[in-house]
Amino acid sequence: MNGVKLHWVEAGAGPLVVLLHGFPEHWYSWRHQIPALAAAGFHVLAPDMRGYNLSDKPRGVRHYRLEALARDVAELVRCAGAERAHVVGHDWGGVVAWHVAMSHPTVVERLVVLNAPHPGVMLRGLFRNGQMKRSRYIFFFQVPRLAERRFAAQDFAILRRYLRRDPVRPGAFSEQDVQRYVEALSRPGALTAALNYYRAAFRAAPLLPFRRHPRIEVPVLLIWGERDRYLGLHLIDGTERWVRDLRVERIAEASHWVQADAPERVNELIVGHLRGGRLVPERVPAVGQSPRP
Repeated sequence: MNGVKLHWVEAGAGPLVVLLHGFPEHWYSWRHQIPALAAAGFHVLAPDMRGYNLSDKPRGVRHYRLEALARDVAELVRCAGAERAHVVGHDWGGVVAWHVAMSHPTVVERLVVLNAPHPGVMLRGLFRNGQMKRSRYIFFFQVPRLAERRFAAQDFAILRRYLRRDPVRPGAFSEQDVQRYVEALSRPGALTAALNYYRAAFRAAPLLPFRRHPRIEVPVLLIWGERDRYLGLHLIDGTERWVRDLRVERIAEASHWVQADAPERVNELIVGHLRGGRLVPERVPAVGQSPRP
């Protein structure tokens, strides 16, 4: 599929929903959403995006360009036997979700993005409200081998610290959850592949001022945890310029890891949006139920 083999977790039956995780996670990022969506009558696919966990990890930065990542999603939809799917993405998965809706519009039914600004808004907001300082880690990620060594040092101490410090809800990431992320990122080639997402984007940055972003015509729900340490609230402003039908939902007591901080609310919002605004049924399972790996 698009030159790579992707691993995914699958649940439920009904309209297709594709869940795209961010850095530095994998399909397990959606542990609270998969059973809720399946119980609400959706066919859920949560892939390990290329380079992550059990999916293929092609060598070379060029394999992690947005164009390739978006094609992966479009081909995954077709591989599932569907012509269109609801696409949900968080962080880097959100960036890819925006790009899928722009470059492969015929495969997207509805779009949900969690704490990932539209690329046009990100470009305009990067130099405002201290965003460059918030994004300074991206520059460090550009350094080959040194970034890998630093990130993996002391058994991924940086990753462990961020997942314990950032969330608002106590226990949003259990020690078992943290260990699963460490194990996935410890797989041969996985950390370099994950960092290559940033490297590929950085190399494309000089072209961004000249790139036109097609208007997204499908309904879009943008969910934003307000206590995000990495992305400022100003990166919501102006999204409507590129989206015809936009709904923004801000969650005050949630961090960048919004689907772990406020899983019940996120589940309610996603299911309601995918159903065209209807309320979530009572049979959506409680927080804490997780799919089997």
